[in-house]
Amino acid sequence: MRIDVHAHYWTEEYLDLLIDLGKADAGQALGIGAGGGADLEARLRLMDRAGIQMQVLSACPQSPYGEDADQATKAARFVNDQYADLVERHRDRFGAFAALPMPHVEESVGEMRRALDELGMAGVAMNTTVLGHALVEPGYEPVFAELDSRSAVLYLHPAGNSACSPLIADYHLTWMVGAPVEDTISIMQLITHGIPARYPHITIINSHLGGALPMLLQRADDQYRWEAPDTPERPSVAARRMWYDTVGHGHVPALRCAIDSFGADRLVLGTDFPYENGDTFLRAVDYINDPQIDPDAARAILDQNASAVLGIGQERQGTTSSPMRTR
Repeated sequence: MRIDVHAHYWTEEYLDLLIDLGKADAGQALGIGAGGGADLEARLRLMDRAGIQMQVLSACPQSPYGEDADQATKAARFVNDQYADLVERHRDRFGAFAALPMPHVEESVGEMRRALDELGMAGVAMNTTVLGHALVEPGYEPVFAELDSRSAVLYLHPAGNSACSPLIADYHLTWMVGAPVEDTISIMQLITHGIPARYPHITIINSHLGGALPMLLQRADDQYRWEAPDTPERPSVAARRMWYDTVGHGHVPALRCAIDSFGADRLVLGTDFPYENGDTFLRAVDYINDPQIDPDAARAILDQNASAVLGIGQERQGTTSSPMRTR
């Protein structure tokens, strides 16, 4: 089953809540094709052209993060309820990752429980940072503990904050360079803090082929002992405990590097809709079938890995599992 794990959906009403929450850039997400109505109909037609049966939707990077706990929780519940309604109306075409009202840990754990237990969502989506703070800060441990206790899926996406660097933000590089830098930093923080080993039951999916990590694994293995000596295992080992979506803007050498570094079994299809739309969306799928990619690897990445990782669509392959379940 062909499942796209990196696809965004939000409505004007939700973005208004984010603006009230203090997310100044939320308005920039208006009118780019990520909503309902005609946008949704166009999305479904494009999915059909690409042979994609299902998208798993996420609100990232427009996550309901803010200093006011009540407002953040209101926004998280709103978007999760919207997703649940959309999934119910299009059960064969959409799943969804739940949004959490971070940095408010108690409220986030509560909303996670509601989203997974009552709404039947496929997992949880978070930004790679929380209002500029790393996910591995000790205060966020209860979120990882709850995810681990549920064997849940955690999908991570850049926040779009230029990795908190003016060298990126002040030079118009936030998404061209900053986003994959955010991915790279986040994954290495997870590795150096031992998150994949300490919470082995969380299925962590990172965005954008892991950023620059495929090119850096040997460097990390060579240098972690003196720079981050408390890292519990070689970075290359920890990296292969996680998964990575294939959003690489059609760049086949980057995909080949990720396959060689992580293994084809660790890659799942992603398109980054609606940021990749039209012919660019089709390219996000087609480039995986490039002649430079082993056909068996391409087949696994396109049509097998996400279904196995998410536990979605397996009833179509002869099992009796539900169309949407948490792991």
